[in-house]
Amino acid sequence: MLMEMPLVLVMVFFSVVCHEIAHGYTAFRLGDPTASRMGRLSFNPIVHIDLFGTIILPAMLIFMKSPFLFAWAKPVPVNPAYFRNPKKGMMLVAMAGPATNLAIAIALSVLLSLLGGILPAFLTRTFAYVSVINVMLMVFNLIPIPPLDGSRIVSNFLKGKALWNYMKLERFGMFIVFGLLFTGVISSILYPAMNLTVKLLGLMQYLR
Repeated sequence: MLMEMPLVLVMVFFSVVCHEIAHGYTAFRLGDPTASRMGRLSFNPIVHIDLFGTIILPAMLIFMKSPFLFAWAKPVPVNPAYFRNPKKGMMLVAMAGPATNLAIAIALSVLLSLLGGILPAFLTRTFAYVSVINVMLMVFNLIPIPPLDGSRIVSNFLKGKALWNYMKLERFGMFIVFGLLFTGVISSILYPAMNLTVKLLGLMQYLR
């Protein structure tokens, strides 16, 4: 894994950037020009770097020898006031990010199935690792804790006081997420997702 790590980190960061661009582009297609006007629909990595989520957290996970590696980029700004149906629009915008991670994971697994026999071993392992990490990014972001993407999906189905109480969690959301991370709850969610991904996408042969 040591040889693959630099390339894995670069590809994971690219995946996170694609995740955020998908949010912004979906919002743009739904009528919100905010991200576009701020130059956030760009593959320029500098505009997407979040000091903690992009640099500090991955470094901490590597230092702690965590079995999982994930990160996030600076969230793309979205203004739901532009949407014809704000709640549904936010749900679609939220779904676009995890869907992009799933698409990347599938694309890499297809590439491996086509070229795995002729690519260098370190490259096949890199693609396999990044495919699994993208699935973990998808699952992590779908956890229904505000402000993760899963909460925007759940919000579409809540009304009135239930919605208000649910969204009040957002101020504590990242504390809850990190609490679940360090108590192993998130690992208990990500491990099955990782194992299922390796099995369904046929990645085991490339991870040895």
